[in-house]
Amino acid sequence: MACSLIRTLEQNEDDPTRAKVAGRIVTTLPKAKELRPFVEKLITLAKKGRQHELAAAEIKSDVPEKGGNPEGRSEWRRFRESEEYALWHAALAPAVACRRRAFSILRDKLAVDILFEELADRFTDRPGGYTRVLKLATVRLGDAGRQALIEFVREDDKIEKRESSLAVDEEAVDDEAVDEEAVDEEAVDEEAGDEEAGDEEAGDEEAGDEEAGDEETGDEEAGDEEAGDEEAGDEEAGDEEAGDEEASSAEDGDVAEAQPEEEGEANGESEADGS
Repeated sequence: MACSLIRTLEQNEDDPTRAKVAGRIVTTLPKAKELRPFVEKLITLAKKGRQHELAAAEIKSDVPEKGGNPEGRSEWRRFRESEEYALWHAALAPAVACRRRAFSILRDKLAVDILFEELADRFTDRPGGYTRVLKLATVRLGDAGRQALIEFVREDDKIEKRESSLAVDEEAVDDEAVDEEAVDEEAVDEEAGDEEAGDEEAGDEEAGDEEAGDEETGDEEAGDEEAGDEEAGDEEAGDEEAGDEEASSAEDGDVAEAQPEEEGEANGESEADGS
C-alpha cells in the first residue's frame, strides 16, 4: 500500500487506472492510520540519504558512467584511480545504505527513486507531518467499512512561523535591572532591620522573664520568712500555755496540801471538845 501511495506521484496520464489526485489514495480508516507512520519514517530515511547524496555531489558532480570505451581505458577507471574517488565514495556510502534499506522495505525500485528524488526534496524544510488522514462520510460497499483518504501534504501547506518578537531596548532593560537590584537591596535592608528588631524584642522578653523570676524568688523568700515567724509564734504560745499549766498544777498541789492540814486541825478541835 505504501508503494501504491508513492507511485501515484508519477503515473501515466493515459493509464485508465491512474489515481484521480496525485499523492492520494482511498482506503479504510484503520489501514490509513497504520500506513501513515510507516510512510513518514520512509520519508525521514530518504531525507537523511538525500543529504549525503548532495554532499557527494559537491565533491564530484559529473561522475562518469561505468561503461568503457573501445581502447579499454574508460573515464570511470581513471576516476576510480584518482584521490578524489575516496572522498566521493566515503560521502556517498551512507546514501547507498539508506537506499538499500528503503528497497528492503518497499521492494520497488520506482518507489525508491520517487522517495529519494522527489519526496525528499519536497519535504526538506519540513520537520514532520508529511501525510494526513481525512475521514470520509461514505462507507465501503459490501462490509460498510469506514473509509478515509491518506495523502501527502502539498508544498503550499506550510507551517506557520511565529512572528519575531519586538526589538528590545537595551537601555530600558539595563534600567529595569538596576531598579530590580535596588529593590532587592531595600528588601534585604528591611529584612535585616526586622531581624534586629526581633532580636531586641527577644532580649526585652528575656529581661522581663528574669525580673519576673527574681520577683517570684523574692515572694517565695518572704513567704518562707512569714512561715518561720508563724512557727516561732506558735512555739512561744506553746511555751506560755505550758507555763500556765505548770502554774495551775502548782496551785492545785498547794490547795491539796492545805486541805489535810485543815482537816487535822478540825479533828483536833473536835477531840478537845469531847474530852
